[in-house]
Order: sequence, then structure tokens, then C-alpha cells
Amino acid sequence: MVRKRKSKFRDVGEFFMIALAMVIGSFGWCAFLLPHHITIGGIAGIASVIQWGFDIPVQYTYLIINGILLFVALKILGWKFCVRTIFAVLVFASSTSILREVFAEHALFANEPFLACVVGGVLLGIGVSIALQYNASSGGSDVIAAMIHKYRDISLGRVILACDLCIITSSYLVLENWEKVIYGYIVLFVMTYMVDYLISGMRGSVQFFVISEHWGEIGTAINNDVDRGCTLIEARGFYTGKKVGMLFIIARRSEAHSIYQVIDEIDPNAFVSQGVVNGVYGMGFDRMKVPHKKRTVEETVRERA
Repeated sequence: MVRKRKSKFRDVGEFFMIALAMVIGSFGWCAFLLPHHITIGGIAGIASVIQWGFDIPVQYTYLIINGILLFVALKILGWKFCVRTIFAVLVFASSTSILREVFAEHALFANEPFLACVVGGVLLGIGVSIALQYNASSGGSDVIAAMIHKYRDISLGRVILACDLCIITSSYLVLENWEKVIYGYIVLFVMTYMVDYLISGMRGSVQFFVISEHWGEIGTAINNDVDRGCTLIEARGFYTGKKVGMLFIIARRSEAHSIYQVIDEIDPNAFVSQGVVNGVYGMGFDRMKVPHKKRTVEETVRERA
């Protein structure tokens, strides 16, 4: 019962972090980029271009297009990602509707568009990275990137970059100002760098070796509370000759703190070793994305024979 309550608290904490990420991203967009007419990529970029061309508030276009995209992504990415992303999209749209009015006539760095686009890109990159870490996104090209990344070993930042370049370039049709387009490119590259830098740090994997007399309880708690599997290794102490249970655990770096909490609650005297892992592939982690050799007709006939 206590562990279920803690799991609920953890879910609430994750949704809070998603909301915080969206507010950070919305602040970067509304305070530094929209007032300067600097276009960004994704659905937000499309929404801003439509606002400047047809005077339709960005939050409405953002919600409608993301709704269609999430409907398509539901089957590929699953309910967990889409529910959290829907929550993120709603928070981002709500924050934008408020912050857009606040900064409409009071742009930060009003006479320094270059500095504004750098700061705005950093804040947007931080927001997107935090959301992706908690299995959500701000929608748009982030969802497209997540779908492609599921099946191909391509950098998330590069996928977003490819999706967004065309959107920023097309803003010239409305703005008719190449300077604004170039500032949009700068925002995009800053944001891409931030996403790659933060995601590579947060999504890294770690391994644990845990030796404890309470290995069964610890393993069950890690299964249920952290949602990670464990492998039991039957070991023997060299000095005592006593048989001991040793758990082998692979987890995301962001989950390490939760694993330490579980172990400390059950057995504070447990022996724990943690190490960094360069790559982990398989269920619950990354998928091995390698090109498959195409079979010739002769090979297929030979196999069937």
C-alpha cells in the first residue's frame, strides 16, 4: 500500500516536471521570439506564421494540428506517451495564451534580436528535453522525431532539425524578411544542440550490482516501483564461503535515484555497485537499429527447399 502511494506520488511529480518544462518552453517562445517575429520550427512555427499572415491566435492552430498528429501517433507510440503529450500540449497552449498577452508589447531584449533568439532557443531546448525525458513532448516535430527514433538510430535533434528547416524557410512568404529567417535558423540550431546535449546525458544507462540478504524484497520493489527488471545471480562470499543473492540491474541514469531510494528503504546495509554503460539494447531500452540485408530470390527459394 505504501509503495503504491509512492508510485502515485512519483507520477504526480513527473507530470509536474512536464508542466514545468512546457512553461519554460512557452516563456522562451512568448518572451523572446514571438515579439521579434522570429520563426521556430514545428507546429509552433506553423502557428506563428499563420498568426502573422491571418491574425489567428497561435494557441488555436497549435492545438488543432497537434490533435491530428497525436491521433496518428497513438498507435505507434502508445497511450502513455500520447496521454502525457496531450497534457503537455494543453499546458503549453494555456501558458502561451497567458504569456503571449503579457509580452505582446514588452519584448525582452527588444533591440537585441540575436541575443533574444539565442536565449529563446536555449529555453525551448530545455523544455523539449525535459518533456522527452518524462516520456512526453510539446507535440509537432517532437512527436515525429519520437516516432522515427523508435525504429531508426537517428539523433532526435537531427530529426527535429530536418522537420523544421522547411517550416522556418517558408516563413519568408509571410514575413518577406530574410533577416528574420536567419534568426529562425539560429534558434533552431541552438535548440537542436540543447536537445541532443541534454537527452544524451539524461537517457544514458547505468548498471547496478546489489548484494543483500533481502534481495527478493528489493527485486520485487524495483520491479513494481521503478518498473525495471532484475537478474538474480547466485554468488558466494570469498571470505565467508556463504551463499548470497546478487541482483544485476540495468536502468536509465534518471532512474538511479529511485533505485537507491528503494534499496535504502529495504536494506540500508546492502552492498551496491553502480557503473556507466555505453549502450543497452532490448526490451525497455533502445532498439537495435541496423539495416537488414535484402534476400535474393535464390536465397528465399533455397530456404524454402
